[in-house]
Parts: sequence; C-alpha cells; structure tokens
Amino acid sequence: MRLNLEVLLILDALDKQGSFATAAESLFKTPAALSYMIQKLESDLNITLLDRSGHRAKFTDTGRMMLEKGRLLLAAAKDLEKQAVQVQSGWEKELSIALDASFPFAVLLPLIEAFHALNRQTRLNFTHHTLAGSWEELTHHGADMILGAINEPPTSGAWSYKMLGTLNNVFVVAPSHPLAAIQQPLDNDTLCLHRAVVISDSARQCQPINSNLMDEQPQIRVDDFHSKVMLLRGGMGCGFLPRHIAQPWLTSGELIEKNVMSFREKDVAYMAWRNHSDGLAQRWWREALLTNDTLSQLYR
Repeated sequence: MRLNLEVLLILDALDKQGSFATAAESLFKTPAALSYMIQKLESDLNITLLDRSGHRAKFTDTGRMMLEKGRLLLAAAKDLEKQAVQVQSGWEKELSIALDASFPFAVLLPLIEAFHALNRQTRLNFTHHTLAGSWEELTHHGADMILGAINEPPTSGAWSYKMLGTLNNVFVVAPSHPLAAIQQPLDNDTLCLHRAVVISDSARQCQPINSNLMDEQPQIRVDDFHSKVMLLRGGMGCGFLPRHIAQPWLTSGELIEKNVMSFREKDVAYMAWRNHSDGLAQRWWREALLTNDTLSQLYR
C-alpha cells in the first residue's frame, strides 16, 4: 500500500500549522523531507494534493478530501494502539452487563462515570431483561456479567455468582381499585377474581419463572416495570412490585399496599459473571458493585 500514516500526519500538521516550516518543526523533520514525502505520494497515486502556484501551498479538493479522511484513519490508528496496549494489560475491548428489570439503573451512573475516568477504551454494553431472562443472557447469549437476577443460579463451572441480598415484594392497587376497600388480608380466592398485571419472562430458551402468580387469575402482560406501574396506577389491575419500585407511588398515595395471606415475600437477587472473561474491566465492576453502599441498602 502506497499510502502511509506518516504522510497523513504531515498533511494534518501542514493544515494546522499553515506552512511547511512550522509543520516540519512540529514533526521534528525538515521542510524538504515533508515536501518530498507529499510529492512522492502524489507521484505514486497520480494525484495533486497541494496547489503550489501561489506564495503558500494550498490544499486542492483532492488534498482536502485526503486530509479529512486521513484524520479518521489517524484517529482509528491511535485508538487501535491504545486498545492493543490495554488488551495486553488485561483490559477488555467491551464488557456486556445484563440487568434484571428490577435493578435500579440509576445506581450505576456514578460507577459509569468513575469507570470512564480511568480513560479505558472498554465499551460498556447494558441490556435489560426479566425473570429467567437475565440468567439466560449469561448462560446462552454471552453476557459477561448479570446484575439483580432472581431465583437460584444455574450450576456450572463456567460462571461464578454472589448473592446481593433480597428484594421485598409488596402487593399494590390503586385507590380506585375494588381491592382497595377490603380491610382483611386478601386470600387467593379473592385475588383470582381480579386481573393481575404481570411482567413477561424475557427468557426464550431457559425455563421461565412465575413468581406470585396463580394460573386461575386473569392477567394482562407487559415487558417492563414502567408499563406495569402505569397500569396499576390506572386501576386496571393488581399486582406485586419490588418495594423500592413501589415506594414513590406508595408515598404519593397513587398506590396502596395491601396485606395478602399467601405470597412470596422476598426474592433473592444475585450478581454473576463468566469465569473465562475475567479481565480487568470485569474485576473493576465486580469490586465496585460489591462495595457499593446503595446496593447494600437496597438488597438487605
């Protein structure tokens, strides 16, 4: 290939510095050396990069295009050098983190900022899943880490896990819902008379999880907690929520907590990670999450 990065650096310096003399000084070369390399490229490709008819050389249209496209190549080359050094030192090119829908993404914002402050080129990929779908991302789809996954983890030497703690579940309805007026604890027969708002399991290959759900109860299904809360606040159904998600609406009075006789009061939440991709980025996130005060308060 006749085009090389050194010529692109010369064109970049010439545009920034305005003359061969100052460009040569910035690159620790002589003006004659810069001129020779540009002329050689022009000859090799049979193009004209600079108009030398005036007092000072100016970029031709071809030269301007070469300059602009060349800067993209220079930036890519610089990024490649940086990534190569980081891969050599153990930093991954990207890190995929799958979150259970119940996991509060806002908790991660300070950690993302702190991670980026390391000036690492590891790209962070976050995805959101429900119920067994979080485990499926780890076991089937190559996620490096999962956060907030509930229920027992699959058994395999391919990944490790750590219990974050438990999430409290609360049964809620809108003040306008018929169940709001009932004073005694709600039994299963009563609940089966009213439509439940249920979040679908995003798992497609793993066995789906059904938590606090009776087969006899009519249902309306959604894919996320935001949609579920909207339906509950609108009085269009009843259902269970993790307490940290329900709390703002309980405080405002838009949802009411009801006592239920038989239900799964707590869900155990886990963080898990793939063992074969134990790079420095994954380790940083693992340690940052396990020592995070907000998470320790959420998962008691």
